Parts: sequence; structure tokens; C-alpha cells
Amino acid sequence: MTIRRSRDVPALVGAAREGDPRAVARLISLVEDGDEALPAIAAALAPHTGTAAVIGLTGSPGVGKSTTTNELVRAFRKAGRRVGVLAVDPSSPFTGGAILGDRVRMQDHATDPGVYIRSMSSRGHLGGLSAATPQAARVLEGAGCDPVVVETVGVGQAEVEIAGLADTTVVLLAPGMGDAIQAAKAGVLEIADVFVVNKADRDGADATYRDIQNMIGLGERAPGQWRPRVVRCVAARGEGIDELVETIEAHRVYLHDSGELDARRVRRAEAEIEAIALGTLRARMKDLRRGDALATLARDVAGGRTDPHAAAGALLAQLG
Repeated sequence: MTIRRSRDVPALVGAAREGDPRAVARLISLVEDGDEALPAIAAALAPHTGTAAVIGLTGSPGVGKSTTTNELVRAFRKAGRRVGVLAVDPSSPFTGGAILGDRVRMQDHATDPGVYIRSMSSRGHLGGLSAATPQAARVLEGAGCDPVVVETVGVGQAEVEIAGLADTTVVLLAPGMGDAIQAAKAGVLEIADVFVVNKADRDGADATYRDIQNMIGLGERAPGQWRPRVVRCVAARGEGIDELVETIEAHRVYLHDSGELDARRVRRAEAEIEAIALGTLRARMKDLRRGDALATLARDVAGGRTDPHAAAGALLAQLG
């Protein structure tokens, strides 16, 4: 079988389950392209999903997300775990592909068969992720990766979409970047399960740590609800990574014991189902645009012969 061009879904999933990186790459490519084999891929992967930890890392550009991800991967591999990484990058305005490459970002793990790293282009999708990220995460989970680490694009302070995908959301901040005040205004702090003050050896790290703790203290929580924790790191030297892993694991235990893990995964599945359904409707709307139905209804609305709501109802009726 030629993996690179194959659409043999059972064979691809079987090879991915056995750790063939080419099969994993092919499956994610089919997912990103919205290939007609996508429903079959999802069905074949479903029995192998639902148990892996999904860890999301977000934060402003320059806070050290890639370095922290690199060190997290090292720690998880040391514990004998197979790790999948989805690094969502900005899109090239020329090709639509990811500007930064996985092998450039994480050279330390490029040849480790226990690590699969994939750079994904955001393709203009807002919120710090690619539209295909949830299904690509399923591919990695189905291929036996646990955890799956998702690193957002780093577009700024509005990357809250990761909270809907991850079991545990890690928000990175760095001293001297004004993150505390800006993040509080934008609401990024509200999505964090764990905060990381990275580059904690720099001036201002203590002040950033105190600011975050103070803001956490202002939040309202029900009895027994998780209180976000703050970890200091110098990821470039591997300092604080063990504590970060322990904190992520502690949050995992909380999610399991409280029942929140199941609740989050149901919400995640709801969002994924809705996104797929909306995508299908958009595609069918494009088909209608190629015909005369929409144009005829638009002329009726413009001429006062009907109203937009009635026209929309008629259009939906044609979608069946």
C-alpha cells in the first residue's frame, strides 16, 4: 500500500494504530482537506477514542509556548507515554500552509517514534485553532497518543476556543509583557485551569505571579470547584516542568473525581457535531447559490413581494 496517496481507511487506521507516522500524517491530511473519506475515518477511529488526555497550551506570542510544549513532551516521554502534538501555526498568505514547521519547532523529538508532531495551518480560522483541529486530535488519540497536546497559533489575547477542545487548558504568561492586565480584559484568564509564569528568572516575575493569584482570588467558585493553580517555569532550562506535569495530572484527577471530565467531553462532542452539521449546511448553501433559487428569492425580497424571514424559510425547505 502506498500510504501517501491511499484512501483505504481500514488499512490507514490499522497502520496508524501500529505507530506508522506516514499513516497518521495521511489521515490528518485527509481530515484537513475535508476529504470524502472523512466520515469513514471518524467511524473507524471512534472505538479507539474517548480516553486520552487533551492538553491545550495558549498565550500571547513570545511567552514560550513552543519551548514549554517541547519540555512537556520530554517529560511525558520520560514517563513512557506516547505523545501527539498539534501545533497550530499562522497561514501563509501564498500557499495557505503553516508558516512554521513542526521539525523546526521541536527538533529534539523529530526522530522519536513515540512522538508525533504535526503543524497545522489556521487557514484564517479565528480563536487560535484550525477548523480541523478537533478531528485531527481524534486521529492522534486513535493512533494511541496519550496525551494529545494542542498548542494554539499565538494570535494574541482572544484564544479562548482551546478551552472547548482541551480537558486541561494551560495559559502561559511572561513578565514584562503586560499579560496580566490585558488577559483579564479579554477574558483569557477565565479559561485557564493552570497558569504558567514562564521566563520566571526575569525581573517582574514575582509581580506577575502575584497579579495572577490576586485575579484568581477575585473569581467566584462553587464549593469543591477547581481553583486555577499557578506554576513558575523557565522552560528554556527545563525548570518547573515537573511541577507543571504534576499540576496537570492533579487537574486530571479532579476532573475524573468530580464528573467534570465527562461533562467537558460531552460539551466538546456537541460543539464538534454542530460544527460538522453547519459545515454540511454551508456546502449545500453553496450548491443552491449555483442555481436560481436564492437569486429568485432575493429578487422577491428586494421587490417587496416577500420578506427575508419567509424567504429564508423557503430556502431551508429546499435544503430538505
